[in-house]
Amino acid sequence: MWKSVVTAIAFLALGGSAFAASAVNKDAQTRTLIVTEGGGKTELALAAGETVEFCPNGCFVTLPNGDLEALTGSETVEISGGIARIK
Repeated sequence: MWKSVVTAIAFLALGGSAFAASAVNKDAQTRTLIVTEGGGKTELALAAGETVEFCPNGCFVTLPNGDLEALTGSETVEISGGIARIK
C-alpha cells in the first residue's frame, strides 16, 4: 500500500513541473520577460544562455518587443536576436 502512495505522490510531483512553460535565452545579453499571473506582474530576467520554467497554470507574458501573449503553461518561449518566438 505504501509503495502505491509513494508512487502516486512522485508521479504528481513530476507531472506538475511537466506542464510549466519554459523560456530560453539564446542571446549573449540578459533579456527580460514580464509575466502576469493571478493579477500580479513579475519581471523574469534571463541571463545569456539561461533556461527557466515558469507559468505552471497559464499566464500572460510581455515579450521583449512589447507584444503580449497568453500562455497555457506548455509552451517554450525562445529568445534569439532580441526576438521571442513561442513554440
